[in-house]
Amino acid sequence: MARLDPQRFIDWADDRIVNHSRRVILTFLVLTVIFAAGLSAVETESGTDQFAEEVPEEEAFTRISEEFSPRFQEGTGSTQLIQRAPNVLTKRELLRMLEAQKLLEDRSDLRVIQTASAASVVAETLDPDAETLETQIWALERATDAEVAAAVRENEDNPRFVGLLADDFNPTEPRATATIGVVTHSIPLADESGAGQGGDSPLSPIQQKATRIVATVGGDISVFGSGVIADEFGTVITDSLIIVVPAAVLFIVLFLVVAYRDLVDLLLGAAALGMALVWTFGFLGLAGIPFNQIMIAVPPLLLAVGIDFGIHAVNRYREDRAEGNDVGEAMRKATDQLLVAFFIVTGTTVIGFLSNLASDLTPIRDFGVVAAIGIIFTFFVFGVFLPAAKVEIDRLRQRYPIPTFSQTPLGSEGSSLGKLLRIGVRPALRAPAVVIVIALVLSGSAMWYATGVDTEFGQEDFLPPAEAPAYLTVLPEPFAPGEYSVVADIEFLEERFSSSQSGVVTVFLEGRSTDDAFLEELDRVAQDPPETFISVDRRADSTSILTVIQDEAEENEEFARLVARHDRDGDGIPDRDIIEVYDALFATESADRAAEYISEDYRSSRVDYRVKADADDDAVVADTREMADRFRTEGTATGATVVFSAISDLILDSAIQSLIISMIGTGIFLTFVYWWLEGRPSLALANLVPILIAVTFVAGTMRLTGIAFNAFTATVLALTIGLGVDYSVHIVHRFIDERREHDLETALDRTVRGTGGALAGSMLTTVFGLGVLVLAVLSILGQFGLLTAASIVYSFLASVLVLPSALVLWDRFSGNDPVVPLGGTDIDAGPMPTAD
Repeated sequence: MARLDPQRFIDWADDRIVNHSRRVILTFLVLTVIFAAGLSAVETESGTDQFAEEVPEEEAFTRISEEFSPRFQEGTGSTQLIQRAPNVLTKRELLRMLEAQKLLEDRSDLRVIQTASAASVVAETLDPDAETLETQIWALERATDAEVAAAVRENEDNPRFVGLLADDFNPTEPRATATIGVVTHSIPLADESGAGQGGDSPLSPIQQKATRIVATVGGDISVFGSGVIADEFGTVITDSLIIVVPAAVLFIVLFLVVAYRDLVDLLLGAAALGMALVWTFGFLGLAGIPFNQIMIAVPPLLLAVGIDFGIHAVNRYREDRAEGNDVGEAMRKATDQLLVAFFIVTGTTVIGFLSNLASDLTPIRDFGVVAAIGIIFTFFVFGVFLPAAKVEIDRLRQRYPIPTFSQTPLGSEGSSLGKLLRIGVRPALRAPAVVIVIALVLSGSAMWYATGVDTEFGQEDFLPPAEAPAYLTVLPEPFAPGEYSVVADIEFLEERFSSSQSGVVTVFLEGRSTDDAFLEELDRVAQDPPETFISVDRRADSTSILTVIQDEAEENEEFARLVARHDRDGDGIPDRDIIEVYDALFATESADRAAEYISEDYRSSRVDYRVKADADDDAVVADTREMADRFRTEGTATGATVVFSAISDLILDSAIQSLIISMIGTGIFLTFVYWWLEGRPSLALANLVPILIAVTFVAGTMRLTGIAFNAFTATVLALTIGLGVDYSVHIVHRFIDERREHDLETALDRTVRGTGGALAGSMLTTVFGLGVLVLAVLSILGQFGLLTAASIVYSFLASVLVLPSALVLWDRFSGNDPVVPLGGTDIDAGPMPTAD
């Protein structure tokens, strides 16, 4: 079967680049203006909520918020006042907490509707008539230290009091080193979703003001809440960019200067990089795709590929110029080889990123699409625009005295870099099989080691560290990072309030809520709960519509008589005409509470279960799902712990699926392309060897450095395939090009010196340029930068150390048949010369 001739397309592109360079440049500048118009339309989407879209557990969680809320009630949000002291139960410290509560309550702009604290409980014990903060302060001020201590001891079994104290509460002395006060604010329902997951929160301005107000009280009282979390998230992103961007620009410019060694070529390469970024993010705005946190990886990706393409284009062109070719002929020879290599790299990289479409997480799918589009744009900018601009500039140089510095290609014969790059050639010629076996053994070991990588996902992944690294704190302004308290407060609460602050999980039930046996089913399921659930008399400590009915019956004799009339077996649980019981309940004072556990149409309901604070999250999730399965009604396990676990599982599944799809897709594409272009589909096997090695080593590095799979790092494996293909394709295609004219050893030598030199320049530029992400205050960015830099280094080393051996084995086992030259099947290239 005759193959399509790609030379026609290359000749057409060559003609436009060399003979119509000004028209090409103008076209690309017009497109840049069009895409630039889309930059202003780019919308941002941040926080953990975006990763929960289309996750069943989160959908159930959202429906609970929408369906089970008190009717006609304004939305609310809360602020926690965390007080620390050698003993927060002294009269002085209790007064400080009450004063902080009163100062906040007195400010109308803080919209305080109620406050609660251990100090209020003590004051009410001293004076049962002290119902306001002002009277509670008076009650404490009049009391003696002994009276205060007695009031504390009186409440040692009061869960409303003990639940707000740290685990070290000692009622005998009495003493506790920390306590929590809770301030509830009213907020517009439209803003209630601003839950401080890294996006905007209506509580941010409230809690910022509260922080300043509470500071006037003295002592150690800090303000904590979703508004503080949202505010610090924005701050840490800004602080990270202020540190990382200048460092990245410095390193990239430094190494581009070394790679290009010519001011005009440097400016041209930088302009092409800028154009690729403008096109990509302009497309983002025009297409209406929101910019999410994972897309922070897109600019580094485009810089990595763009820098590589730019250095290769200029370096190969310089090689051909050094052989005596004029501007037009040198660029034709360079693009004949590079357009094919760029096309292969683009195709495989696009496949790698589009494999993310298999993910169930919308942000990861969006990232895959945008990254793929960006790579395609990069191909056109560096494959067409940059060569056309280079042709135009060099022709102007011939007519005008434009300053010209070094035009020597990297890795030229006799250079130190050229000698260093040949380190993989000699083993490849002497014992290629041994090199491959060693590489595969090391790769397999890395993959086995990587199976122990942690998978976790949580809000803390997107927050600043509890303590900024020492090397960042010494930076001068404006680079010095701010002070962050969120993570330290979260860790403090988890550590010091574990026994008194239990967790809550929820089972969302759809259907059968009006069946006569439904309430008895709620009671039956609560029996013999799993190990992680808190139990009372071997029954799960739970809250549901049944508990609301039972509580109302204890307080309301008329309602109790109605319940008894609808209880056929006398066990206190209605099991007849349930709708009448619901209707009667909603006519009582418990209507608002009932609305939190059953929907208005009685078609769905919820059950909250308290779980042990120190229980393992995975065990809690498994036990919650077990409880959901106990119901005959369709039940969905949900709650914050369950949702985060489900997202973690999806991220891991997405990473594995994307990796498999990417590897298979890349293999198929390379097989087709090498059959189409060279008539040698078996070249795909040699091309895949360094990719496989790089992927496994990156996965192993994740475990070695303690980096877990999360929203950012899950994309690194696909990125590794993209970058790995980039490096290996250049080597393979250059080798085939050289092998047509030279013996095996010479072909390998020219390949690793010429293309390897460009790869070395690209590697150093991108590793140092992107590796500066480790300086980011946001640890998740630092992890991404570290793994991205590692993937580039592994891809480069595998391409120059292992790939030559794979090519030698391919050359020997291919039978030394003629390689079909680019351009058709009719030309007989004659037998390929061997090393002998």
